[in-house]
Amino acid sequence: MFILRSFIYLFLVAGVAQLISLEGYRVMTSAQYNEHSVTEHLQDIFTFFSSLLFLYAAKLDARLRVASTLLSALLAMMFIRESDSLLDLYLFDGAWQTLISFIFLTILVFLWGQFSSIYASMKLYSEQACFGTFLAGMVTLLAFSRLMGRGSFWEAVMGSGYIHTVKNIVEEGIETLGYTLIFISAVELVVLCISQKRQLTSIIQD
Repeated sequence: MFILRSFIYLFLVAGVAQLISLEGYRVMTSAQYNEHSVTEHLQDIFTFFSSLLFLYAAKLDARLRVASTLLSALLAMMFIRESDSLLDLYLFDGAWQTLISFIFLTILVFLWGQFSSIYASMKLYSEQACFGTFLAGMVTLLAFSRLMGRGSFWEAVMGSGYIHTVKNIVEEGIETLGYTLIFISAVELVVLCISQKRQLTSIIQD
C-alpha cells in the first residue's frame, strides 16, 4: 500500500508541476501567474481540501482532535487569505478579515476549558511521520518561497532584463509545492487515523 501511495504522490507533484508549466505554454508571454491564474487556483484547492481533511482526522481520533482542529482552522484561514481579492469583490471590502476573525473566535470557544490538552495533542501529532511532511510544507511555503521570491534578488540576477513574471513563477510555483506537501500530510494523517481505528475495532472484536 505504501508503494502505491508513493507513486500517487509522485504523480501528484509531477502533475502540479506540469499544470504550472502548461499555463505558461498556453498563454506564453501573456502569462502573469497572478491571483487569477491556474497556479493560484491550485493553491486554493489544496488549502481548502487540506482543511477538510484535518477536520475529518479530528473526528476520527480523539487524541488528535485538538491538534487536527487547530490545523484545520489554520488552513481555513490561509484559504480565506488566499481568496481575499475574490471575497472583497463578491462580498464586501474587508470580508476576509471578518471571516478570519470569526474562525479565530470559534476556535477560542472550542478550546475554552481544554487549553491544557493543546500541548499533549500537538506533541502526539509531532510524533507522527506525517508531521514531518506538514512541517516541510509550511517551511517551504512561509520561508523558502518568500526568500526565493524577493524582487531585489531577481533584479540583481537579471539586471536591466528583469522580468516580474519570472519572479512570480518561481515564488508561486514554490508556494504551490508547499501547499501540495501540506495536502499530502493531511491525507497521510487521515490514512493513519483510519488505520488505527480499524486496529482498535479489530482488538475490541477479538
